[in-house]
Amino acid sequence: MPLPQENRCTLADVLAWEEQERMELINGYSVMMAPPSRAHQKISIALARQLSNYLDGKRCEVYAAPFAVRLFEEKRDRPEDVDTMVEPDITVVCDPAKLDDIGCRGAPDLVMEILSPSTQRHDRLTKFNLYQQAGVREYWIVDPVSRSVQVFLLEDGRYSAKDFGTAGETVRVNVLEDCVIDLSQVFAE
Repeated sequence: MPLPQENRCTLADVLAWEEQERMELINGYSVMMAPPSRAHQKISIALARQLSNYLDGKRCEVYAAPFAVRLFEEKRDRPEDVDTMVEPDITVVCDPAKLDDIGCRGAPDLVMEILSPSTQRHDRLTKFNLYQQAGVREYWIVDPVSRSVQVFLLEDGRYSAKDFGTAGETVRVNVLEDCVIDLSQVFAE
């Protein structure tokens, strides 16, 4: 949920903050992020490990949160112009020109969000719509409670449900040729 505030924030404000609290900017409003649980972190590491192993020696790169993604920023934009910055749990970027010292400028190729009780609505609605609007080609929603993954693929500017997998199954990463994620390693007991 956005924090109550009178003034809208930009990336310039975020870069000037002294304390590195985990926050996202959604249309100029800061959204505080709770620290992830241990289970969340284990899932994140398992996903990042498989993606990193697959991408070793390839052009695409994988990043785990915290990693700033400025979905709508263009090359000519200044930090004062940027009012939306998210921190997906897992981000894959295949265009090196989008990467800079802050993170990713523009839409990544793949984003994965791991649900928690405090982020479900944010990840399923707000971020779903932001990623779709920005042109993120593939979006995964990872649910630790049901031990499942929903995969959405951008087709004609809209997300369509592409796949669903549960613990013990494998799920294909559509934007990466021949990449398959083993969910038995993601949802290990």
